[in-house]
Amino acid sequence: MKVVHIAAVDLSLRYLLLNQMLALQAEGYEVASVSAAGPHFTAIEAAGVPHIAIPISRNVTPLADLVSLWRLYRLMRREKFAIVHTHTPKAGLLGQLAARLAGVPVVVNTLHGLYLHDHMHPLARRFYITLERVAALCSHVILSQNREDIQTVIKERISPPQKIKHLGNGIDIRRYDPDRFSPEQIQQKRLELNIPEDAIVVGFVGRLAARRKGFRDFLAAGKTLVARNPHIRFLIIGEVDHGKPDAVEPETAYEYGIGDQCLFLGFVPNEQLPIFYKLMHVLVLPSLFEGVPRAVMEAAAMGIPAVVTDVKGNREAVEQNQNGFLVPLGDVAALANAIYAIVTDFELARRMGQMGRQMAKERFDERLVFTRVQAEYARLLRQKGLPAPAPAQAA
Repeated sequence: MKVVHIAAVDLSLRYLLLNQMLALQAEGYEVASVSAAGPHFTAIEAAGVPHIAIPISRNVTPLADLVSLWRLYRLMRREKFAIVHTHTPKAGLLGQLAARLAGVPVVVNTLHGLYLHDHMHPLARRFYITLERVAALCSHVILSQNREDIQTVIKERISPPQKIKHLGNGIDIRRYDPDRFSPEQIQQKRLELNIPEDAIVVGFVGRLAARRKGFRDFLAAGKTLVARNPHIRFLIIGEVDHGKPDAVEPETAYEYGIGDQCLFLGFVPNEQLPIFYKLMHVLVLPSLFEGVPRAVMEAAAMGIPAVVTDVKGNREAVEQNQNGFLVPLGDVAALANAIYAIVTDFELARRMGQMGRQMAKERFDERLVFTRVQAEYARLLRQKGLPAPAPAQAA
């Protein structure tokens, strides 16, 4: 039973979807992956999942999109996939259109956070609603990472209610385990990064984007924090979102007067991330919207409280005053105050960290997501009169 997962970039396949694809292989599915070519496809194939490179732009590029649609259609006609499962907005639209044109029996789309949001210009919002409606016409089921997007889909008549279901999001909580690291290992990592022993560490994990991830708000709050306590340091993990108009370069930190307090690590692979969370006193994510943010789930699993904007997606990863704080979007003063409250109150931070770890174990285990995906595959295959595969013996 052949399945293909489609995303715009290979980074998504490797770091967001690889474990899910391997879990499907363990259930007996023959799994392949498709995205634009990139530096991560060799790791995907080394893990045992074949990768097919088809250019898929993340921007609106009509002529290039038609070429991508044609190449996806030809691939699906040739390979005769039983299931096409798409991810991310552009890949979701093109992949689902190609699948229906090619007569693929089962078409599944995961919403990793609707791109349309309440702060968008009405004309732009209408444009994206139209695109989502076209994509939804091609789906047999839509799996939404957060519950608020389900309400938006129904309210905007993007899809009938019976077609969209809650999926959630998850991480490998066995990897994100705070007990993996000794105090000596944590101290050694601080020394390697030249973080002073008495420094408070405020973390950011995500693409360096001003609007989408709120990175300029993060820097502005950082300026306020350093004025209150010069011993604060900022540990920033993530790449510049090149190709997007709101991309922010690391040098921008000097515009806010905190360049010397910022440590930019760039991209860090998943397997190396856990110990960096252990260096943080708090994680900050002032984003515009999310699906359910992995960085916040990872921080929670590592016992690190979070300060996030009070927007969709974030509200499913942080409970107010439990594992962190929710602050109004764009309110830099509230953002700085919430961060400062955590880093100056040891007991509050400890309690929030414990609550976060408990939430992660109960809600953020990626195996819960895998089980839901497999159940939907089996249900849809039965509807089409096709058998679901028996679990692979090797698995």
